[in-house]
Amino acid sequence: MKGARFHAWLARQRLLLWLRDEFMLAPLEPILHPSRWRVRLLGLTLLVSQPLFGLIWSQWLVQPYENLWLRGLMSLLGGALMLPYLTRDISSSMTRVAFTVIAWIEFPLFFGWMYLCNAGGVVWLASFCAMILIYYHVTDLRIATAGMVSGALIAWGLFRALIPNAPGGAGAWNAVDMVVIAFSWGASLLLSLSSANLRREQLRHALATMGIMAHELRTPLSTAALIGDAIQLEVQRQPDSPSALQLDKLALRLHTLVRNMNHQIDTQIANAKLLQLPRLAEQVSAARLVTEVVAAYPYQTSRQRECVKVMVHTDFMFQSSARQFSQVLDNLIKNALHSLMAADSQYAHGALRIEVGVQHAKGRIVVTDKGMGIEAGLLPRIFKPFFSSDLGTGHGLGLAFCQQVVQSAGGTIQAKSKYAVGAIFTIELPVSA
Repeated sequence: MKGARFHAWLARQRLLLWLRDEFMLAPLEPILHPSRWRVRLLGLTLLVSQPLFGLIWSQWLVQPYENLWLRGLMSLLGGALMLPYLTRDISSSMTRVAFTVIAWIEFPLFFGWMYLCNAGGVVWLASFCAMILIYYHVTDLRIATAGMVSGALIAWGLFRALIPNAPGGAGAWNAVDMVVIAFSWGASLLLSLSSANLRREQLRHALATMGIMAHELRTPLSTAALIGDAIQLEVQRQPDSPSALQLDKLALRLHTLVRNMNHQIDTQIANAKLLQLPRLAEQVSAARLVTEVVAAYPYQTSRQRECVKVMVHTDFMFQSSARQFSQVLDNLIKNALHSLMAADSQYAHGALRIEVGVQHAKGRIVVTDKGMGIEAGLLPRIFKPFFSSDLGTGHGLGLAFCQQVVQSAGGTIQAKSKYAVGAIFTIELPVSA
């Protein structure tokens, strides 16, 4: 009863619900508007600007404190963002963590240190405020807020520990500076929050529209199913008619088409709930899930069905929603079959292979196809909503839905591919007891 009363009270608190949605349930975006060239351009900017401003503040507009060795280190650290192996897959955990760490060192930690060593001043007050705006522009507002607090505190601690008697720090953090910094920080937070909310609202409305359109398709499909039933009834009334066999085949094809379309509608409706996925924690058997999904998938031909090979090396249990994960596998199978079709595949046995196993204490579901594959330049963006590598036909929600479901189960999904060779999607999940 107490729990029910608490949830009823929480449901009436719109501000708390909004804060929960924005700060707790919203997907974390370590790299805002991620793209390979956006990250590389930021790396190039840091690589060039750090030594450039070091020379300006030490040789031309001289400041009380400047350290070219430290500038050089920051320049090299920023230049790491240009390394190909780091920017090859923007969606990978390694890239996201590396970007977060480098941005934290380059912005709040470094600028906090320089601000203190220069006792604030006009130059470093302006620089510190500009840094806040940039930091909130390149990463998630929650990461930026935590980074600002921790960076400022650590910079202060390092300054007091390494330069305890320096006169420079005495002028820093004065009342005037604090008001200006607080205004800049508050404005950055407000603008970042507004931008994040706008992005999610636009996505939510687009997804809702797609869900409504998918529902509306049920009506003509129901009519088509009734026409198929009517044709089969007519065949049963006149079984000796010369056209009975052809009509029966036509009815069967019509029912198959309706079943396939209803399956696709179910998938698109599930995809349209991308931002409203319930957090479920059922015990799911990977082998059983894969076997059932492969058996129930509405293949267009028998050759498609026969090309799918399931290999269970080791079964494992994981916590998630069996229904949501069925949609994940449906999406991956659909994409793989479409890729095989685009490659004019003969659907040889094993052209689409799904493997279940355990490696390094992680459960793995690997979907491999020998289709057209994905161009290397598109791989970093395939998990983003509304991005499709199938130009002109795909809506770009399937893989975004897959990533959301897998991440909600505490796992990861990664793609490797070579154009005209095939693709490999690897799902790694924590194994539950």
